[in-house]
Amino acid sequence: MKILNDFFGLFYPKLCANCENQLSKNEIVICTFCRHDLPLTNFRSYSNNIISKSFFGRISVKKAYSLLFYRKKGVTKKLIHDLKYKGNEEIGVFFGNWLGEILKENNELSTIDCIIPVPLHPKKQKERGYNQITKFGERISFYLQKPFIENILTRTSTAKTQTFKARFERFNNIDTKFELLDISTFKNKHILLIDDVITTGATLEACALELQKSENVTISILTMAYTE
Repeated sequence: MKILNDFFGLFYPKLCANCENQLSKNEIVICTFCRHDLPLTNFRSYSNNIISKSFFGRISVKKAYSLLFYRKKGVTKKLIHDLKYKGNEEIGVFFGNWLGEILKENNELSTIDCIIPVPLHPKKQKERGYNQITKFGERISFYLQKPFIENILTRTSTAKTQTFKARFERFNNIDTKFELLDISTFKNKHILLIDDVITTGATLEACALELQKSENVTISILTMAYTE
């Protein structure tokens, strides 16, 4: 098997998802140099940081955390773009493993009961072929030993890509609709709602408002990145 892997590695080398240089045997998805360029948030508190504060007066959030800052230029943007639009789901696995190890060590989200991804509209998921959050969520589920539940929260309307909207317009756009298929499912549960990037938080807010139809539900938020 090692000989076979070496053969494929010779003719089909694995490349860094950012700089496209060849990865060494110990590197996964991105090279060491590019990994060092990733802008970590390193929030000391999961309950009192710029993410949790951004939801004040909108929805009740117990804890919120993002691994990275998302900027107009840089490694984070390139990786998430490739994850969403170029089918590189290994990036979701990479971020899931990274964050999963952090969460397993610090126990900040040990009280959650389940993990719910922000869903794609069925039409968009059919076009893309996958939800970019799925692999990420499955790895978080593995590390926290909590169920990853898809298809109970569904998206019932589509919205234009947030990237191309003015920030003010995005902030005021909660036109995206979600539906909780069974409001009794999350009664008295602590849900970890996950997504790739927080821009204004409007999508997560819409999801949370629908999830809060379950009685006595608690919501925390986890994403790969947060837009500064």
